Amino acid sequence: MRVGLFITCFNDTLFPETGRATVEVLERLGHEVAFPEAQTCCGQMHFNTGYQREAIPLVRRFVEIFEPYEAVVAPSGSCVGMVRDLYPMAADLAGDDDLARRIEDLAPRVFELSEFLVRKLGVTDVGAYYPHRVTYHPTCHSLRMLKVGEAPLELLRNVRGMDLVGLGEAEQCCGFGGTFAVKNAETSAAMLGDKLRRVLDTEAEVCAAGD
Repeated sequence: MRVGLFITCFNDTLFPETGRATVEVLERLGHEVAFPEAQTCCGQMHFNTGYQREAIPLVRRFVEIFEPYEAVVAPSGSCVGMVRDLYPMAADLAGDDDLARRIEDLAPRVFELSEFLVRKLGVTDVGAYYPHRVTYHPTCHSLRMLKVGEAPLELLRNVRGMDLVGLGEAEQCCGFGGTFAVKNAETSAAMLGDKLRRVLDTEAEVCAAGD
């Protein structure tokens, strides 16, 4: 399958190794992965902070770049959620019926990495080995917007050597929420403190998350 790799702003600036690992996994499974260098931000930050119209050019750009691919994969739940759930709203706001039709065609082909592997490909074992104690935090967009459910855990359970331990109150938000952490810093920090205490309680060496 010819897969377009969508690298989010955070992947690009903070976690580039996540993008490289995504390519490695997909190619190991026999897929042709392309990274369109002209890609930009999906527009989520603009859309969620009251700049919906300013996000429309980014929406158009995403559609133009990624619609040729059989599937589009991103190691991010929130940005995929933006494309699948909020891009139709952007097209409505723009009053662009053609854009709406193109989004309707593209959106079902855009996947968060774990759901692509587990639900689209039926792959739950990627041959990974990681001999460490790990807990898993389900991010809000993956959990509530995309409803990826057990997909990330199915992959983690099949990692050889891993001691996967449950996280108390796992579905509680970490406090980030994109611009929420900037606009409500004190509340965000308190929520993060609660999450970190739960993570420390597990005595895990690593906390895995999908966004």
